[in-house]
Amino acid sequence: MTEHLREFELETDLVYEGIFLKVRRDRARMPDGSERGREYVVHPGAAAMVPLMADGRIVVERQFRYPLREVFVEIPAGKIDQGETALQTARRELIEETGFRAEQWALLTRIHPAIGFANEVIDIFLCRELVEVGRQLDHGEFVDLDFVRLGWLVDELRAGRLTDVKTQIAVHWLERIDSGQWPWPEFARP
Repeated sequence: MTEHLREFELETDLVYEGIFLKVRRDRARMPDGSERGREYVVHPGAAAMVPLMADGRIVVERQFRYPLREVFVEIPAGKIDQGETALQTARRELIEETGFRAEQWALLTRIHPAIGFANEVIDIFLCRELVEVGRQLDHGEFVDLDFVRLGWLVDELRAGRLTDVKTQIAVHWLERIDSGQWPWPEFARP
């Protein structure tokens, strides 16, 4: 049904390779048979999680993001290391960044945050039954934790102060689940 929109890679060239990002420049055949250049960022993928405390609060982070030179409120997240699944990454990152281990996990959704110039995929999980085990931040990682209510996140979103896309998506999902519009996802013990 959408085959008439498909583009085909003719050749690809690695333009830049950094610590974990790559930039590629491809030549592609367009649906009309013409050829065009395509540049995009290759990303290893990421996992994000919404840690739910027993009292209903949500664990969020405040972290400086260098490209925008600003501190952002975000749900915890991290890039997928080679050989890891998204759930393994989420479980590892939750401990590293927040100091909590979660006993129950559920996939909330998958997002593609920058489809125009990157192949990044982020799987967003809900996790609960948190057990404090101690933070293990990576060297050079600086993160403050906050424990907030869903209402606070919704207010921040509506005020334009919650601009991180993965966090916005998670808040929209949580708001619908909390209101009963959508069912809770099925949790499992990994």
